[in-house]
Amino acid sequence: METIIVEPVAAGWAVRADRIENDLVFRSGADAEDAARALALRLAATGEPVRLRFSINGTESPRRFVCVPPVETGDCPRLVQLASASGGA
Repeated sequence: METIIVEPVAAGWAVRADRIENDLVFRSGADAEDAARALALRLAATGEPVRLRFSINGTESPRRFVCVPPVETGDCPRLVQLASASGGA
């Protein structure tokens, strides 16, 4: 399963993925999150599930997602939020 991670770096926010050789760096966290979600949807459209994680201050955020590939031709991938480790949504 492909993993995409959004985390802070000195120059802003980085989007890291197994298939991308160089990090994508953005000035704002919102821009990085948008890019990570778009990338997850594109990768899932190829048929492989994608794990999306957000890291804030070196710790994983309770917001974690899995992007599930389409079931049928013509469907869109689905981005599903996972429950947090503490049992919340």
